[in-house]
Amino acid sequence: MLAVISPAKTLDYENPAPIADFTQPELTGHSAELIKVCQALTPADIASLMSVSDKIAGLNAARFASWRPEFSLENAKQALFAFRGDVYTGLDADSLSRADLDYAQQHLRMLSGLYGLLKPLDLMQAYRLEMGTSLANGRGKNLYEFWGNIITDKLNEALAAQGDDILVNLASTEYFKAVNVKQIKGTVVSPVFKDAKNGQYKIISFYAKKARGLMTRYILEKRPQTIAELNDFNYDGYYFSPEQSKPLTPVFLREER
Repeated sequence: MLAVISPAKTLDYENPAPIADFTQPELTGHSAELIKVCQALTPADIASLMSVSDKIAGLNAARFASWRPEFSLENAKQALFAFRGDVYTGLDADSLSRADLDYAQQHLRMLSGLYGLLKPLDLMQAYRLEMGTSLANGRGKNLYEFWGNIITDKLNEALAAQGDDILVNLASTEYFKAVNVKQIKGTVVSPVFKDAKNGQYKIISFYAKKARGLMTRYILEKRPQTIAELNDFNYDGYYFSPEQSKPLTPVFLREER
């Protein structure tokens, strides 16, 4: 099966990746178009557009200005190891085996506002451009209109190449909106993770994000072939709830921490 996850705002370009192997992102021509738009923004424009502090706006203006279409280990890092944040804490990519990383190249993709769709070892220059940003561009008023069906087409290519037709949506709502689900040539499964709190099971954002990373790791390590095998996910205390689940929306519960 093919899993898709969101990127992260937090990036790590200080520590080297555990491996030197890399691939090149496929959609950099599109990325370069967005970069031109972003390079015309002032730090004040960025602060307003992204609702960030002046410091973060200045940092991102500098990132846009220094972006180059040539990617190497000197100016970029493999995406799976560059992203940090709750999902990536659960995934803990640095401790994956080499065999699991090789499997990830075919069975994992990361959605991105700037890069569209990334394989784990694709080089990525530092950026911040969330998919939900209302960035006017030559193709429309936001990034959803900019990417159109490009991401969907690439996911269909990846589905065809990886051996079955199951797409596991472990991305946020904001990012998965960039996928035209009706045009996906396969079955989309969207797991839900709930934690017990005060006697009720609820989606708690911090835990749910980490759980998406945990399930991503489960897919890379256990390599399930069917939805039933996916439902065997049991990392960090989660367990499948048949009562709360629907066929394509499996629900996983965890008792209060």
